[in-house]
Amino acid sequence: ELQTDGNRSGRLQNGELVFDPEVNEEVVRIIAAQLAEIGDQFDKEIKARVVNDLVQHFLNENLSGEEITRRMSEAVERLARAIPSDMEREKATLVLAMVLTKKIANTMPSLLQRVFSTTVNYISQQFHNYIVRMVSA
Repeated sequence: ELQTDGNRSGRLQNGELVFDPEVNEEVVRIIAAQLAEIGDQFDKEIKARVVNDLVQHFLNENLSGEEITRRMSEAVERLARAIPSDMEREKATLVLAMVLTKKIANTMPSLLQRVFSTTVNYISQQFHNYIVRMVSA
């Protein structure tokens, strides 16, 4: 619901700006804090080799967006196998994708736009319904 700059998302409809349905911003903040806490745990566990392999894929101009998304998905799934059983799998996998994005961008800042758009596509494909359920709960 929030754009990366902290503003609410909206779109033009018949030439007028229409904001997306209201959400409870306190719920969004609580969810964000939980995700950040999980992300801090995962940040320490992700090996540099995994990040460097993904950086190489992102640098390969010959790979399509779909292929890059598939490679990222595979990396997330490999990392997800180590998720503790007491942790909600969808939430943890979502956080893994975001942490990988951060680590890739920190490793190779010039890839920020490509890795961000790939991650947004991946999250939209894999976690849209989960995110809707999480925010509306």
